[in-house]
This record gives sequence, C-alpha cells and structure tokens, in this order.
Amino acid sequence: MTKKFLTSTYKRADPDQTRAHYDDWATSYDAEIAENGYATPARVAEALARHAPGLCGPLLDFGCGTGLSGVALRAAGFTTIDGADLSADMLKGAAEKGAYRKLWQIEATDPVPGGYDLITATGVIGIGAAPSSTFDVLLGALSSGGLLAMSLNDHTRTDPEFDGRWRAALDAGTARLLFQEYGVHLPGIDLKSTVYVFEKT
Repeated sequence: MTKKFLTSTYKRADPDQTRAHYDDWATSYDAEIAENGYATPARVAEALARHAPGLCGPLLDFGCGTGLSGVALRAAGFTTIDGADLSADMLKGAAEKGAYRKLWQIEATDPVPGGYDLITATGVIGIGAAPSSTFDVLLGALSSGGLLAMSLNDHTRTDPEFDGRWRAALDAGTARLLFQEYGVHLPGIDLKSTVYVFEKT
C-alpha cells in the first residue's frame, strides 16, 4: 500500500523538515493530489492570465514542486516558465512534465532572482510550507508593475500572520490587490483556498 502524505503536510516545519517531507512524497505526490481533485494550479494560472499584460514574458513558478503548476500555466497560455523548488526529488517530476524552460533547486535562504515580471506561488506559502515572509520576498523580487499570483489554503488562513503580510503591503502602498477568489482546492479532503493576484506598485 502506498504511503499517504497529504494529511501530514499541514504542520509547522523548518526548511529541512519541509524538504525531507517533499522528497519522501515526490514519487507519489501527483497521484495522491489527483485523487483528491487538486484544483488550485488551474485557478492560479487562469487568474494570472486574466491580469497579465502578455503571456510570452518570463514567469517564475516559485515552489514548483512536481510541475503541476507549470502544466496549468502552459494550459493557460504562458510560454516561458522557469521553476524553482526546495526539493530535488520534486524537481525530477517537474523536469519530466516538459513545461519549463529551466529548473533549479533553491535553499530557504536563497534570494529570489530578479528579471521576472510574473511570479506564481501555488500552494507554496502556508503552514507546513514556506513562511509568511515569503510573500515579502517574492513581491520584492518584482519590478514595479509586476504581478504575483498565489494561493493560501484554509489551514493557513486560520493564522492571521499570513493574511497580515499581504494586508500590510496594501496598507503600505507597496502592492495593489487585483484579484481575490475563494474556491475549491482539494475537495477530496474538503479543503478550499483563496487565490490572489497582486501588482507591485
């Protein structure tokens, strides 16, 4: 019987624990996520496509995992997608999908490279994944007018720290909220998520 990882994902962990969890999950990730109806990658991709000035410029899929988000971005019309992730084993799955121009492994402390006007973080920021400060890091990597599309699941939004990050950016005038929609995430475990698109001001 294949080990299940999904229910143990939503626990606080340091970067090494997070990397180990996703390395262990990599070979069965796509199948387990699919059986639970993972809908957020398509929702994020479609929201970004609605607001992006074009679909051909370079896009960074931050925390790309096995590449399901890259496949969704391709389906939405984006043509130049790069991916970065903490887990080398997850990146092997992403490479097999053929959706990315280039892929690389990152450390939790690595700076996000500049040169991208579009960044996605699908299911990346949250409890058991990247910390709330990742929002500031990704927004900071964009040039003025650049777009960040991301999602926060129900588990994550129970902690006000995560919503507090993007609300603080809006209050400070460093970002503008273009899109916010609550909807299906993983119906197999009755979990929803909110998808956002922010513009860096």
